[in-house]
Amino acid sequence: MGNVSDIVALSATFGVVISIIGYGLGVLIRNKTGIGIFNPLLISIIFVMVILSVFHIGYRDYNSSAKYLSYLLTPATVSLAVPLYLHIGRLRRNWVGIAVGLISGSITSMGSVLVMSVLFGLSHKQYVTLLPKSITTAIGMGISDELGGLVTISVAVIIITGILGNVLAVTICRLFRITDPVAKGLAIGAAAHAIGTSKAMEMGDIEGAMASLAIVVNGLITVIGASFFAMLY
Repeated sequence: MGNVSDIVALSATFGVVISIIGYGLGVLIRNKTGIGIFNPLLISIIFVMVILSVFHIGYRDYNSSAKYLSYLLTPATVSLAVPLYLHIGRLRRNWVGIAVGLISGSITSMGSVLVMSVLFGLSHKQYVTLLPKSITTAIGMGISDELGGLVTISVAVIIITGILGNVLAVTICRLFRITDPVAKGLAIGAAAHAIGTSKAMEMGDIEGAMASLAIVVNGLITVIGASFFAMLY
């Protein structure tokens, strides 16, 4: 096992390779079974964790080669503006409903954290750590750090929130009979940020465009509102 760890530490591609293999395996399983819980992202995370555990590979060694995947995050996020531009007419026609929906979603997200923190008796540090759970990691890390939260825990919570949103998006929309593509896209983007938006784009162009908009607006609202909510508990 030690030899494997040494090889990984010296490899410039190991992290990228097993991450892509894990995701590809997840796509294959999802397509074969058609079951929502077999989400490719979730399966890839489990796959990487198993590989690292079995071969006793440290996260730092894995991330030293896997970090190159994160360089694609910025252009991928910017590219979300393309479907939004293609549906700019629909955005203009529904701007009042979209604005109200996104503001309501952001307030509900932070309000639910406040209520749960009171019910479970969390400390102020734990409370502000959870506040940015529904926005992108980059913005959430800044908010958590500024409010005195635990940044590493905030990142984990944001990722878990996104995965749950990605896995449960279709089921939740079906359960609550949400059929309008604009409403579905806004809900998914506001609740599950970029990871959820990937599911919205699978559902349709309009859903993807609205989810892309929700990521940006929800992030801005949370930046403004988090400081106020931090004073409430």
